[in-house]
Amino acid sequence: MEATALEQTLRERPDDEASWDAYGRLLREQGDIRGELIHLERLHAHARPADRDELKRRVDLLVEEHQQTWDAELPPEATVRLRRHGFALKVAVEWSEGAPTLIGKALQGRFVTGLHIMSGEEAEEADEDYYDDEPDFDEDDMPRPPPPHEVGALADLDLGGLTELGLAYLRIGDPGAEALAAAASDGRIETLDLRYCGIGDAGLAALGASPNFRNVRRLHLQCNRLTAQGVRALAAFERLEELDLRYNPIGADGAQALIEAPFVGSLKRLLLYREDVSDAGAQKLAHAPQLPTALRSFWRSV
Repeated sequence: MEATALEQTLRERPDDEASWDAYGRLLREQGDIRGELIHLERLHAHARPADRDELKRRVDLLVEEHQQTWDAELPPEATVRLRRHGFALKVAVEWSEGAPTLIGKALQGRFVTGLHIMSGEEAEEADEDYYDDEPDFDEDDMPRPPPPHEVGALADLDLGGLTELGLAYLRIGDPGAEALAAAASDGRIETLDLRYCGIGDAGLAALGASPNFRNVRRLHLQCNRLTAQGVRALAAFERLEELDLRYNPIGADGAQALIEAPFVGSLKRLLLYREDVSDAGAQKLAHAPQLPTALRSFWRSV
């Protein structure tokens, strides 16, 4: 199989170990040391316990010697957040007037399918696991990064090939959401992280109406400006399996809209607090036959 075909396969199926084996053999034939890295890491994954330390040592030495050269394939302004076999899979770029150009270059990486657009140092420090539990807080006391320059430039992005897109802590508001909805994309994005982005009902409706996000399965909307009207707009995300709506004042009407959403029976994870939906909303969720049993049981316990 030619390199380009293997690379396309691995972009679409990054866990396909047989294709990684074939790609590693091809790289070794081409003199690319990452072929040897793939070989060693695959050996380590299946080695006897007695052999693992030596294989790990060889892998670490290879990475230490060559990783800087491998990362030079990306713009220097891009930060690699996730790698596999020496290749960048997910990158982060700080938003600025020149960010669309930098992002376009970063996404030319062979296997880059994840992008996080940051809002400076504050956002980078705040970036944490999607599902970390967080203490209660007063949103008005939170530091708020300034709005990005020329937020409409989000419409200039080419998001084709991405399966994961994050803008957490980048306060784009409804205009930014509307611009993002107009960006070029092939609609493969499955994870969309919009925590603390200042998005309201209109912005969420624009995203839901965009073909860019028709395949989203994991949607993170923690601490925006969403009401029950915004929850009704979620009906456009028909393939949702994980949804974070914490710290949005959706009330009992929002809980009812969620129960009526076409994806509700497929939800595997729903993050909400009683304060978000009110006592009446919590009762609706606790007795909604549309909800999966595990989620319904959770709401009966809160």
